[in-house]
Amino acid sequence: MRIGIVVDAACDLPVQYLQQHRVVVLPIRIHLDGQTLLDQRDAAAIAHFLDAGLGDRGHAAETEPCSVEEISALFLERLVIDYDCVFCLTISATRSGIHANTSQASFAILKDYRPIRQAAGVPGPFLMRVIDTENLFAAQGITAVEAVRLRAAGEHPGQIREQLELLSRQTFGYMLPRDLYYLRARAQKKGDRSVGWVSAALGTALDIKPIVRAHRGDTGPVGKVRGFEHGCELLFGNAARAVRGGLLTPTVCVSYGGDPAQLPALPGYTALRETCAEHDVELFASPMSITGMVNVGTGAVLVAFAAHAHEFSMTP
Repeated sequence: MRIGIVVDAACDLPVQYLQQHRVVVLPIRIHLDGQTLLDQRDAAAIAHFLDAGLGDRGHAAETEPCSVEEISALFLERLVIDYDCVFCLTISATRSGIHANTSQASFAILKDYRPIRQAAGVPGPFLMRVIDTENLFAAQGITAVEAVRLRAAGEHPGQIREQLELLSRQTFGYMLPRDLYYLRARAQKKGDRSVGWVSAALGTALDIKPIVRAHRGDTGPVGKVRGFEHGCELLFGNAARAVRGGLLTPTVCVSYGGDPAQLPALPGYTALRETCAEHDVELFASPMSITGMVNVGTGAVLVAFAAHAHEFSMTP
């Protein structure tokens, strides 16, 4: 059976990996300063966003997912012919309308695909499964990498779906922002009052950063740290500790709101990379999507892995 994998542009994985494994990307539109940017995991577009300083004004941007009609067209014009079963792995349904739009599109796709496949000389039924990764950005990559592995292993679609849904519930993403003022402005733009002006001002004055955890559709702080570099050391140190303790999949994903070539300069990253190599865990490092940087600011770092329930340690 020919199995396809679709992610949205917020899924932080290296472009080369997505291309090599034929992972299809649903684009996200970014409306900023009267222009529209198309976020589709394109390295040139990400570089332009950073080089042009668009991230400085990103808090005012509007993000727009693919419409139901656009998703339906993508499938009916291409994917129902190229594949017999497609898994769509979306950003958390609690943070975006992508999951809802894809789920709604699936009804029309599954109703209308038969004559299209017949006209193309493709026999048999077409299956489509929409899975909420219940997470964001680099953490979406954990489920996507596992989908690629399961497909390569020849697993049945029913087994793949069950394992991916279970994995989504056990994936943790930990994020460290650089700019609390940016987070506050973005939160206000979206009607989220969780980052107040006073906390943003005090945090900036004292160089205090929150460490935010994303898990099972919820996001919230698990601690505060003074200094971005110290926060990176904690972030990467906790990931290395999880690797040594045993992950549910041999994958760690890291995304950075800038050039990922700068990651080795951050405290703890090289040690994490060495720990992953020692334990045969694959480490993926990629630039954060434009969508991600619009929501959490440039310079932010996110590390993700799948593991059993644990406590984030505030000691290196």
